[in-house]
Amino acid sequence: MSDFLFHSVSEKEKESIKKQAKEIMDKFSEKLERLDKKTGDSFVEREDFEREEHEGKKGDIDFRQRMFENASNKNDDFILGETKKW
Repeated sequence: MSDFLFHSVSEKEKESIKKQAKEIMDKFSEKLERLDKKTGDSFVEREDFEREEHEGKKGDIDFRQRMFENASNKNDDFILGETKKW
């Protein structure tokens, strides 16, 4: 299978690929032309559009301590995450 994926492409194969790609694009554009051109509004009218604010839950102190113990890089009340290492 890997031989099929990585091989030199002849001019004849290039033309065949171009022809197939053009056919696919032409069929796709024909289908798009059949669609209704009008698109509806993309928002919803609601009477209540803001949520009510409530008192927040108290955090689990034990969980917070375990998180900071496991963090390799921290600064006061913040865990510093890795950036651009992958």
